Amino acid sequence: MQATCKFDQSLLDLIVHNLGRHDVAELEPRERTRAAVAFTLVDCSEPANMANIPFPADAREQAAYILTTRAPRLSSHAGQRAYPGGRVDPGESVEQAALRELEEEVGLRLDSSSVLGRLDDYATRSGYVITPIVVWGGSNVELTPNPGEVDLVHRIPLNELMRDDAPILETIAESEHPVLKMPLGDEWFAAPSAAIAYQFREVALLGRSTRVAHYEQPYFAWK
Repeated sequence: MQATCKFDQSLLDLIVHNLGRHDVAELEPRERTRAAVAFTLVDCSEPANMANIPFPADAREQAAYILTTRAPRLSSHAGQRAYPGGRVDPGESVEQAALRELEEEVGLRLDSSSVLGRLDDYATRSGYVITPIVVWGGSNVELTPNPGEVDLVHRIPLNELMRDDAPILETIAESEHPVLKMPLGDEWFAAPSAAIAYQFREVALLGRSTRVAHYEQPYFAWK
């Protein structure tokens, strides 16, 4: 599947339109902790620093999303691919939490006008209900990883989501549902982050009513 995802008003209008039509599936946390992540769109002005991802010659005109590699010293999910995010504090909305975490983790400060909409909640094996918030980060922004939480911050070209080999589904004996992975250059990353990326592609870019909450996570994400 080939697509050109230019970082322009047309892309913004498409995402806002498609997210506005999406019937968001919300989950009650129950025994889990409510968390929010920021799926943030920026331009491709910096390399991904990972996985041999080719960058287009007109990189500054192309859209990317922010993905991080979590710091190796963290007590949970160390070294995994993730979006800026974390627990929702008392009195916060999920949108406020996502924007706060975006600033804390990668130094990008935005206000509520940057929020484009939500994707479906996703319950993790490690005890969270994640609400993905789609954010328009803007052009020529500086991203600075917080060393206490983030090892590396990457701009991943949006075209990576449109690859013909995405998604990758892997059967495991412990679950009736397959593990969902998304290709990333010559590597891959897995649910929950990959499930969010896949649903963004399906809902926000292609206008499809695709659900992802049932997809499984790999063993290393269960703790």
